[in-house]
Amino acid sequence: MMDSVFDTFVRKSPITVMARGMMERVFNPKQLDEWFEKTADVQYTRQLMFSSVFDIMSQVVCGFSKSVHRAFKAARENIGVSITSLYNKLNGIEPHTSAELVRYAAGQIQPLIEKLGGAQKPLIPGLRVKLLDGNCIGATHHRIKELRSIAGGALPGKSLVVYDPALRIPIDVFPCEDGHTQERLLLQEVLPTIASQDLWIADRNFCVRNFLFAIYAKQGYFIVRQHANLPFTPIGEEKAVGSIDGTKVFEQYIIVTDESGKQYKFRRIRVVLKKKTRDGDKEIFLITNLSKTKANAKQVSVLYRKRWKIETAFQELTVYLKCEVNTLGYPPAALFAFCVALVTYMIVAVMKAALSSVYGADRVDRELSGYYLADELSMIYPGMMIAVSDDTWLIFRQFNEDELVDFLKLLAKNVDMWRFKKSTRGPKKPAAKRKVDPKHPHVSTARILANRKK
Repeated sequence: MMDSVFDTFVRKSPITVMARGMMERVFNPKQLDEWFEKTADVQYTRQLMFSSVFDIMSQVVCGFSKSVHRAFKAARENIGVSITSLYNKLNGIEPHTSAELVRYAAGQIQPLIEKLGGAQKPLIPGLRVKLLDGNCIGATHHRIKELRSIAGGALPGKSLVVYDPALRIPIDVFPCEDGHTQERLLLQEVLPTIASQDLWIADRNFCVRNFLFAIYAKQGYFIVRQHANLPFTPIGEEKAVGSIDGTKVFEQYIIVTDESGKQYKFRRIRVVLKKKTRDGDKEIFLITNLSKTKANAKQVSVLYRKRWKIETAFQELTVYLKCEVNTLGYPPAALFAFCVALVTYMIVAVMKAALSSVYGADRVDRELSGYYLADELSMIYPGMMIAVSDDTWLIFRQFNEDELVDFLKLLAKNVDMWRFKKSTRGPKKPAAKRKVDPKHPHVSTARILANRKK
């Protein structure tokens, strides 16, 4: 079933084989083009297939190619269209299509993570936690004619992203082409996705009454940091409920009223912080409709801290994956690149789940370096694609789920974890104050080191 070249990569770089195999499983051209024909509303296929566009963008996002143009040159013979046609296709991809790509990928990836044992236990039994946060794509180059005379940064769009901390993957996205739009306005698109027994955790930007009432009406739950503009009426006295890691926690019931006059009874939890936030806040207030039997005030405080998992995901997308391609000025293209980064992040999550099934989740979380993982892929992947024939990867389509999980575990056993171990360092020392001597702007390093020996 395997040729000798492929077997060499299985033994020497199983991480890269896992990545390529999962791309073949979830995003193979036939499957992806069929999905596109069913999903796209306006855009359609003439000569340039959607799978080819996705492949080029994934090459850039993963760091296998430095630019869209470079990736196009490498694949020009197989694509059969001009670079102008490629950019026209990118610039015309509907945000709706990009969002559906993320939902499609999450549906494909979830059962694999669960079968690998990579899904964590629910933070609250019976509830599916969803972390909600916004992401604004960084300013792009001023390549578009209308932008060339503008000094301000050109923002190609923003998105709301839903992250599942149990699966450790983004499961939904709501993109918007207007980089200056208020995140709250995008909540209208989130409302239809709210389901019973969801627990939404979000920052104060999403402390909007209509959003909270919609979650409540659909028998869902929320933990949202209070916005200063939220109108409420306190009920009774605030009570101290203890402390967590040196932070004091207080609780109080409040009444929040909707536009029709209907009243809702929520809990308001105050957490006094040991250190100020980056905004200078000494305390934060959390609003929740969870009952005390489901989560006491201290548990609510701990749950809200999980919101930082999505911040960590955004950081990894930016540092280890190229989720912001600053040469793509047109919003549809920039949003598509961001969504391709999200689905690539899911592929990495499957790889981590496979490693966890062999080495344990604690060790993988503690030791695995995203930097070294991305570095391995960027170095090995292009060469592997030249050395291993395309037909070899068809086995990943032919596997049933159980066979695929077993093969991923086999690959994980071949991984030398030491090669991908994080390089930890001790606490930073205060920087020494440098002496300036205008008469001697340069020094001899060799003489300085010779003095060290003396």
